[in-house]
Amino acid sequence: MTFSPTLFDSVETPALLIDRAQMMRNISMMAEFAVKAEVALRPHFKTSKMIEVARLQLQAGAVGFTCATMAEAEALLAAGIDDVFWANAPASAQKARFAAEANHTARLAVGIDSVELAAVLSQAAVAADSTIPVILEIDTGLARTGVLAAAAEDVAAEIAALPGILLDGVYMHEGQLASLKGSRDEIVAAGTGAASSLVAVAEQLRASGHTISVVSVGSTPGWESAPRVSGVTEARAGTYVFFDANQFRLGSALSAQCALTVLSTVVSVPAADRRVIDAGIKAMSSDRSNRGDTLGLVTAPEGALADNIVFERAYEEHGILNGAGIDELGFGSRVRIIPNHACGVVNMFSRVHVVDGNEVVDIWNPVGRH
Repeated sequence: MTFSPTLFDSVETPALLIDRAQMMRNISMMAEFAVKAEVALRPHFKTSKMIEVARLQLQAGAVGFTCATMAEAEALLAAGIDDVFWANAPASAQKARFAAEANHTARLAVGIDSVELAAVLSQAAVAADSTIPVILEIDTGLARTGVLAAAAEDVAAEIAALPGILLDGVYMHEGQLASLKGSRDEIVAAGTGAASSLVAVAEQLRASGHTISVVSVGSTPGWESAPRVSGVTEARAGTYVFFDANQFRLGSALSAQCALTVLSTVVSVPAADRRVIDAGIKAMSSDRSNRGDTLGLVTAPEGALADNIVFERAYEEHGILNGAGIDELGFGSRVRIIPNHACGVVNMFSRVHVVDGNEVVDIWNPVGRH
């Protein structure tokens, strides 16, 4: 079926828009960077949740994908994408069975951080006559999941002894970079330091007799730092495909590189000091700014940031704008907003409008949504 282009001004709001040309530039940029850094690129699928985007990333050189949920893994495998890293502790028996069975026809590696989780996977693998590749998560500063470097050798030894399990590498998520308030140089230095810690653990495990083929780093705030560390084999940035307001504030991207926006309409002008739009937290998600307390960045018609308009607060279906620039926004005016966090916003929508200039050229449907 051929999709007929439509002026996006006729799209019902709130609507999620992808600037296709800018997205393609982002995809090419990261693919080229990975080649120069001599690492494999395994983007995180949770950002786009769209098979159409995943295929474009593969065409540009991605080796496979990272995913967060079983639903995402199922969607990727069903699309014929057979090299997937599930980086979110499948601790239930059902999830373990899925991982074991998936490895009969594809490679579904699993991120783990404990012997207890490895034992659940081992039991499922043995029952399914399968082998599950596992990647040991190392906590390099996020203090979320992962084992500390000092405990990695002991944990790795117990995991490697389990039947049906192949300890194949180590990984980290340097998500702590997203909360740093310092300069871009300080963020880069922190990313480099985290990756150096991960490489040191990999070398320690190899010295103990483990075959560690994967040393995987992953975050968009660290996209230009962590993968450059010698010994890293793989990068898993995800948000880069669209970028977002938080990445802009961190210096990971320019505002012009943000390819994802929420289109919204002014539905009320209740007072001179505010405008009410139809994009609330059910469109924007509840992710606040990493530097400040706004819900996103409003853009001017030509795409530049409207610095004199502030997205101050939001309710379920209503957003509140204020600032000197709202004088130009009357009832029915439309605004485009760069969301704080692209991943959370995509998960809010069942369809996404792909835009070329001022025309909608396609509609894509996110999969594996919560």
